[in-house]
Amino acid sequence: MVTTVEVLAPGMQTTVQDLGRPGYGHLGVSACGAADGLALRVGNLLAGNCEGAAALEMTLLGGRFRFHGAARCVLAGADFDCKLDGIPVKLWAPTDIRAGQTLAFGGAGTGARCYLCLGGGLLIEPVLGSCSTHIPSGIGGIDGRPLVKGDLLSIPAPADSPPPRPIRRAVLEKLRPASDILRVTAAAQTASFADESVSNLHSLPWTVQSDSSRMGVRLAGVALTAPLRGSMTTEGAPLGAIQVTPSGEPVILFVDHQTTGGYPKIACVIAADHWRIAQLRPRQTVRFDHVPFAEARRLLLEREALLRPEVLFG
Repeated sequence: MVTTVEVLAPGMQTTVQDLGRPGYGHLGVSACGAADGLALRVGNLLAGNCEGAAALEMTLLGGRFRFHGAARCVLAGADFDCKLDGIPVKLWAPTDIRAGQTLAFGGAGTGARCYLCLGGGLLIEPVLGSCSTHIPSGIGGIDGRPLVKGDLLSIPAPADSPPPRPIRRAVLEKLRPASDILRVTAAAQTASFADESVSNLHSLPWTVQSDSSRMGVRLAGVALTAPLRGSMTTEGAPLGAIQVTPSGEPVILFVDHQTTGGYPKIACVIAADHWRIAQLRPRQTVRFDHVPFAEARRLLLEREALLRPEVLFG
């Protein structure tokens, strides 16, 4: 038995995402996956799913969805002023939905992305082991594209199960503390940059440009002087790397990024802060703070320890 969810309005860019398809970079296939993987993982756990179940990722403006059967949902990430038949729905808490009800999202009040995690996860045919939508290559999700009006999504009909445990708010605050700082480590070409450029990256504010996307977050500020005239022999490009273009513009490579690149990399955002990149809004100001590799590893292990069920739930 399945429950059908009808897309009445898709929002600005709503796609099916899970934790992506790592392991194919050598073939030129982006790992893709949820921009805010932390929100997806926590939302799925609250919905009673495995943490990597397929869900809907909404960007800046959410959609409207009519449920043709019972379901359970969890909203995770940014607040999109969601309402179920006009009644506000809380973030980070399971909500039961009856057949015929409509879930309507507004615009992002804070942050940039919200996840609609549904009990049982979306029933989507995986491509290379993942249901994630990669729009540049047109694979995954619903025909490799964002949702459109009239799309029908399927989820398993809810089974009898005990009520989900509530999340510990103190733990959630530790997982997602408010900050406008992205912590970074050195990257492959950091030593090739002039000291002034490295100092400017860490000491000056940067503004998120409106043409940023899941492929890369473009930043406006003082022009950095890129070594090697801004180009080099193409090499592997990791998630979170900050490339500097020939014009001196820093670009944070994000979840849909190309697997190789020929611009020098001045720094790399640490894994524990990747979720912050996902929640950056156009015209938002961000700063960078350098941390040693050992500290980056410690912060990631600390974050992962908080995601253990016995710690996360009350």
